[in-house]
Amino acid sequence: MKAVIVCASVSHGNTRRVAEVVGRVLSAPVVEPEQLDPAGLADYDLVGFGSGIFTGRFHPRLRAFVRAVPEGQRRRAFVFATSGLPELRVRPFTRPLVRQLEGKGFEVADAFSCRGLDTWLPFRLVGGINKARPHGGDLAAARAFAEGLRAGGPDGGEG
Repeated sequence: MKAVIVCASVSHGNTRRVAEVVGRVLSAPVVEPEQLDPAGLADYDLVGFGSGIFTGRFHPRLRAFVRAVPEGQRRRAFVFATSGLPELRVRPFTRPLVRQLEGKGFEVADAFSCRGLDTWLPFRLVGGINKARPHGGDLAAARAFAEGLRAGGPDGGEG
């Protein structure tokens, strides 16, 4: 299985740490959105899309990359994120990206999210929240998630 991970990690490296753990399990390079031609995704069997969550949404660079992906993809995909606040079951922040990818023709196998250091105002006033995240447990959950993807099925979820 040939895989690639498209990751926009801009604040504290939280999402990049998760992406690298997943990438090691899948033997997949981790690239920034600007490092890959969206049409080049046709060369991969599995594509990961991840970023930190900013005001409830994936990073604009990642969203722009996904908008540029040609329709008609017949690939498996997964999404992942780190965020200061937990993902709400009634309004998951992964849902819009999953729907957009499905609209492009991807089969989205699963989604993973975990907490990460967040220094967005007003949290900056107290030095941020989740200062030790993602921690070893989060990264172990990311590893288990990736192992499930490698085995061909969903395994993981919120970590």
